[in-house]
Amino acid sequence: MHQVTFRFENNAPEVVVTAAPDSTLLDVARSANVAIDAPCSGNGSCGKCRVKLLEGTVDGPRTQHITEEEYAEGWRLSCASKVASDVVVMVPDIASAYQSRMKTADLSSPQELAIFRALEEKIRAAGIAFENTFVQAELTMDEPTLDDTMPDTERLTRALQAQGYETVKLRYPAVKKLAHTLREGNFHVFAAGLTENGVLTVLDVTTDAQPMYGCAIDIGTTTVTGVLLDLKTGEIKAKASAGNGQIRYGADVINRIVEQQKPGGVARLQDAIIKETLLPLIAVMCKSAGTAAGRILRMSIASNTTMNHLLLGVDANPVRMEPYIPTFFHWDGLQAQELKLPANAAAQVRLAPNIGSYVGGDITAGAFTTGLWDQDEFSLFIDLGTNGELVFGNRDFMMSCACSAGPAFEGGDISCGMRATDGAIEAVQIDKETMTPTLKIVGDAGQKPVGLCGSGIIDVIAELYRTSIISAKGQFVREGARVAHDAHGMGRYILATAGESETGREIAITEVDIESFIRAKAAIFSAIHTMLASLDMDVSVLEHVYVAGGIGSGINMENAVRIGMLPDIDRSLFEYVGNSSLAGAYAMTLSDAANEKIHELAQGMTYLELSTHPGYMDEFVAACFLPHTDAGLFPSSVQE
Repeated sequence: MHQVTFRFENNAPEVVVTAAPDSTLLDVARSANVAIDAPCSGNGSCGKCRVKLLEGTVDGPRTQHITEEEYAEGWRLSCASKVASDVVVMVPDIASAYQSRMKTADLSSPQELAIFRALEEKIRAAGIAFENTFVQAELTMDEPTLDDTMPDTERLTRALQAQGYETVKLRYPAVKKLAHTLREGNFHVFAAGLTENGVLTVLDVTTDAQPMYGCAIDIGTTTVTGVLLDLKTGEIKAKASAGNGQIRYGADVINRIVEQQKPGGVARLQDAIIKETLLPLIAVMCKSAGTAAGRILRMSIASNTTMNHLLLGVDANPVRMEPYIPTFFHWDGLQAQELKLPANAAAQVRLAPNIGSYVGGDITAGAFTTGLWDQDEFSLFIDLGTNGELVFGNRDFMMSCACSAGPAFEGGDISCGMRATDGAIEAVQIDKETMTPTLKIVGDAGQKPVGLCGSGIIDVIAELYRTSIISAKGQFVREGARVAHDAHGMGRYILATAGESETGREIAITEVDIESFIRAKAAIFSAIHTMLASLDMDVSVLEHVYVAGGIGSGINMENAVRIGMLPDIDRSLFEYVGNSSLAGAYAMTLSDAANEKIHELAQGMTYLELSTHPGYMDEFVAACFLPHTDAGLFPSSVQE
């Protein structure tokens, strides 16, 4: 048995743990709850679990992700390094950035709120009222005396009945604090609760008229985003995002399901999303809004089918096994206290309903926000995430499907990839003659690049192809100052030199990265083609294409078409709608009618299983080129 000491670049307190025999540094880190990014779940392919060996020895080969110079400096892949003695390792910020780079949004920015305002306008026009039945009653009661010994609960109930609430139920969080609150307020208090079917359920009692809050959360496989909103006005009081803590168990849902089946796996996966991700995320929003978590009286969560299972601690293994049957599509009656979420213990937790094993509530919620269900024309909704999900239809019908795009759209499969937070390169232009890049970086002015997020990946590959630096197969065919090759001849394009980057390491996109992304974009395009073909249609019927996903500030649609990810149709038909899943969860939180409509859409949507559909793999293989093996499908995508 050996001792492992983890030190951190950000000067966080050391973590010391004993390593079991034959354990890798990644195994030990996971057992000690040390956050190290491992999108490939430790198979050595992604190269993101880098740590620096400061003392002691580890056994393991130098992998292709570590140069000889870096190896001499002590850099190792934690997944490929077995503990051979007492060791001290340093965990760099970049290795845990998926978790540590929590970001609170600036709500003064019009971009942060535009999608929510557009959502309200669109949904109100469809006849959906943004209303709920939360109420806050102001009460003044007689103080108890020796002649009036009525208990506090009955005194409160009678005061509410006097205001017209005939049937009153008091929930535990309100009763627990009732004695103190009544006396602190001299029996003048405010009772907040929910009216349903003539019954007022009191959730909280306060001495002043505090706002009633709702919390809407989008749990993505890679990124988790939430908003805190006023339940009566709909005003967004705070917004924050962070990496999904589960990512260290794998970037895709299959690896996480496999991890869940191991001893203690259910608790590990549930703790990673609740304790490590949601608790600090909600705490940050509450602090920003200046409120206590107990004033959150309703929560809504939109996530994919597997994320729902892992969140609730439900066995997800049948989801990945033929015939791919989840434990549930809908779940009603869930309360915050059952998941130990930071909210009023009796707060209702609404889950956006799933549609299929790989089309979840995030897509139901997202499709709702587009309003395609209220239109005559045929529209296509595409959500670009770890899985690519699509919905096609109009007011008469809707069909959905999912394709395994992998984590490339959120940077997970890319050697320099990262999610769209500070330091991410989100847009790229390349000069054809000099091959010099011009970068747009997320963050304050002067921010140096840290890595490449989804929208930036689309741009750089499109620009490399446009300027003939890479071929249709994604291989480097031009030489220049920004093109380099490793000892094995593998090419890469240097976006930022070590001196130009925030981390002091080169930021480059390699042929392996490009190949991974080509597979991801091929999955999207082949899914579009296959779903339309199953209805005896083609892309010519599309009158609107909504593209969603938190992959940057927006997608350059021209570049998305250039690489063959989106169909070559009139660019005015494309609309980037951002995080539509979060917008749908917001609507579910604020509006009872929206919640009912989202459940109705889920029940009426047809699910197409692409994995068993004949011809899908042929379509996929044909799309694994830039832009496609059939050039006739992309007449406007040419190299300069």
